Parts: sequence; structure tokens; C-alpha cells
Amino acid sequence: MADTINTSSGQKTVLVTKEATNEIKRLMSQEKEENLYLRLGVAAGGCSGMSYTMAFDTEKLVNDREFEFDGVKVVVDEKALAQLTGTILDYKGGLMGGGFSFSNPNARRSCGCGSSFSC
Repeated sequence: MADTINTSSGQKTVLVTKEATNEIKRLMSQEKEENLYLRLGVAAGGCSGMSYTMAFDTEKLVNDREFEFDGVKVVVDEKALAQLTGTILDYKGGLMGGGFSFSNPNARRSCGCGSSFSC
């Protein structure tokens, strides 16, 4: 199924499925940079108040927590981690398109497209 990473307190933080790690690896292989991290976060905006963010980064910052899923290094800022704890990042492909999806147990409300939420 999927890999999970636990904090020292035993709480689950984030989960990245095998399908998502495979797609992330494919996308990373197309980048010119080496030693990339996948940065997950949240930003104000979107139709529900907050939006998920994903980007490749080459730096790990002071307030980042680092996790690894099947060779993919993921960083999450501690502030965003409070809103992402327990979140599952998945990827679904298909002939009609596909993409990454977030399943966040902290979201009280999500928009129809699944890219924004409120806690």
C-alpha cells in the first residue's frame, strides 16, 4: 500500500502512496537539478480558504521536517505540518487525465476540485 513516517511522539505526519512516489520520481528525473526535495505545504487562497502546495526544492530550511518515501525526500515546514498531519498524497493516472490528490483528515471543508480546504 503506502509508506508512512512517524514523528518521535508516535503521531503519523504524512503519507505518500507508492503511485505518488513513482510519479514524483518520474517528474524529478526530468529536472536539471540534483538532490531535489519535494516540498509540501499550504498557502492562503483557493475557494475553501487554504490551498495545498507542491514544488521541487533544493534547500531544506531550519523549520522543515524531512521525511523519505521510497527514496523520495519530502520536506514540510513545521507550521504547515500542523495542518497536514495524517494527510495522504496519492496519484491517479488515466486516459482522461489524472493527477495528485490530497486526502486530509484535518479538513472540515474541501472544494470540488480537491485542491483547497479549510480547517
